[in-house]
Amino acid sequence: MPFYHQLGKIPPKRHTQFRNPNGELYYEQLFGTIGFDGMYSNMYHIHRPTQVKEIKNQYSVAPKIVNPNNMQSYKLFGFDIAPEKDYLESRKIVMTNSDCHITLAAPQNKTQDYFYKNTDSDELLFIHKGSGKLRTLLGNLDFKYGDYLLIPRGIIYKIDFDTEDNRLFIVESRSPIYTPKRYRNWFGQLLEHSPFCERDLRKPQELENYDEKGEFLIKVKKRDEIFEMVYATHPFDVVGYDGYNFPYAFSIHDFEPITGRIHQPPPVHQTFETNAFVVCSFVPRLYDYHPQSIPAPYNHSNIDSDEVLYYVDGDFMSRTGVKPGNISLHPAGIPHGPHPGTYEGSIGKKETKELAVMVDTFKPLMLTDEAMKIADDTYYQSWLDK
Repeated sequence: MPFYHQLGKIPPKRHTQFRNPNGELYYEQLFGTIGFDGMYSNMYHIHRPTQVKEIKNQYSVAPKIVNPNNMQSYKLFGFDIAPEKDYLESRKIVMTNSDCHITLAAPQNKTQDYFYKNTDSDELLFIHKGSGKLRTLLGNLDFKYGDYLLIPRGIIYKIDFDTEDNRLFIVESRSPIYTPKRYRNWFGQLLEHSPFCERDLRKPQELENYDEKGEFLIKVKKRDEIFEMVYATHPFDVVGYDGYNFPYAFSIHDFEPITGRIHQPPPVHQTFETNAFVVCSFVPRLYDYHPQSIPAPYNHSNIDSDEVLYYVDGDFMSRTGVKPGNISLHPAGIPHGPHPGTYEGSIGKKETKELAVMVDTFKPLMLTDEAMKIADDTYYQSWLDK
């Protein structure tokens, strides 16, 4: 996301001497992307950020693929994912391809005794249930129901939850996650007709910096394996940074829907993009106002993308039998549309209260064993006339 942020203390010019009150140098670190050609931040550490004391364990967290070539529509009962104490152990990948993992999590521990870093993927966490604080080496972000938390790859973080009742919908992306290009001008600023603007994006605050030596466990994810690395200094020792590469939060409730006289296509709901998939937000909005309009979506063919819809709250006008926490998967290659009766039943209605997150991937998604544990295997038959 191309907008600038500064937090804490920084020198007037980068790559120059910057000393603490005792005259000792702070240690600069370039936190960059795309081989010095992408967005970056410059951060300043109390201690060298390179001091590894021990690498303890290495283990796989790769998903177990059950159906590598799927052509069946599924409904998953997301809230049937059993809660687990540990944050990382609670994360269950339900769909995957070479570009992304789609994950559900229900962590119960209010905090963790380790830090976490994903070196492969940007992480987009959607908070369905719960609240708390995302703590990172680049500052903290408070979060609550309806928040997206965008955590760029390489960010060291941990999450403090307020309660033990938490539900997260997570997308891990091998490509950087950005705001849609069509919402930005040639300078990168969000345009007037964008459904949100920079003031809706919450930047990190509350920069923690600890001058501590000891043993600090960081669980590092690389190529679907976890490496347990023990560092000699506290990872939150950054006294200041500036740049464009940092985590931020955005509430789905701050997305301003685009409406029209006739039914608007899904791209008007787009919230994030990568080169491999898009993320859309369906929020409460007024229906179309053409006198002959049909508010429910028309049947459409997913010829070149798989469609995943995560139902959050409200009335889902084009679907029957769905509840919060359900996930629908409509694979590429076959048409789908509103359930029987909902197309006709939408005529004359003035608004919807639905709240949902959609992920459209450009490569087919594979289902995992975790998905099949919570799957409705008859969902594909739900369009048959009764």
